[in-house]
Amino acid sequence: MSSSETKSDSTQRFIFDETDVRGELVQFSQGFSEILASHDYPQPVQALLGQLLVASVLLSTSIKFDGKLILQIKSAGQIALLMAECTSEQAVRGIAKHESGPLSDDFKTLLCDGTLSITIDPDKGERYQGIVPLDGDTLADCLGHYFAQSEQLATHFHFSVLEQQLAGIMLQQLPATKPSDVDARQEDWNRVHLLAQSITDQEMVSLTKEEILFRLFHDEKTRLFDEKPVVFRCSCSPQRFKTSLISLGQDELNAILKDNEDIHIQCEFCLSDYNFAPSDVAAWF
Repeated sequence: MSSSETKSDSTQRFIFDETDVRGELVQFSQGFSEILASHDYPQPVQALLGQLLVASVLLSTSIKFDGKLILQIKSAGQIALLMAECTSEQAVRGIAKHESGPLSDDFKTLLCDGTLSITIDPDKGERYQGIVPLDGDTLADCLGHYFAQSEQLATHFHFSVLEQQLAGIMLQQLPATKPSDVDARQEDWNRVHLLAQSITDQEMVSLTKEEILFRLFHDEKTRLFDEKPVVFRCSCSPQRFKTSLISLGQDELNAILKDNEDIHIQCEFCLSDYNFAPSDVAAWF
């Protein structure tokens, strides 16, 4: 069976049986095409938004929660905002806001003085947020720095974006459980980390996950777990916008309706339109 017949939008965990390292592989192309169909993003914006979407999926699989994980970048550069959201069921959506006109291909120019926030918003319980400066040369570097500083876990990210095809890999060193000393443990990490850097973007988007693992780690003992589907799904709904409008208060909504036949809202993510009539507003209050 060819690679094209077996690839799908999905994420899959793998572990190394003889080292304290785990990994995750994501491929996400059809859903990315659906996200881009609603927006005319320039290529540099597409590339960074694609990386952030893949990162959100990779991170969502690394924690146990019911809810959503949100990655958001704000900057003073040519891209003012990047946002990717992934639920605990791997439903993703994303958005970008950028300058008009030609954009640079340089990461630091696009995201000058940027900060990255990682928010876990559980269905039940307290919200958690961590914020770090974008002090690396790539998004992968910045995420690696975040885990090294906040979680004290060596973590490697690699993202591949070719046109509208996305793929990503994450390796993470786990707490010590194997019978090895500190030097051997570091040597194991250095070895798999180096191997992971040898793959090309073309291989990442075109090979199946099984082929990628064999290409990178054929001399290691690895186990691949069941894959989980990844889909583009916007979480907007009439009820969500209704709740937002009610929070504005009846007087403000009536003021809007003085100059408009109804209240029109368009979702920034999927561009779905929602209209609320004066009778709707009256019924709410």
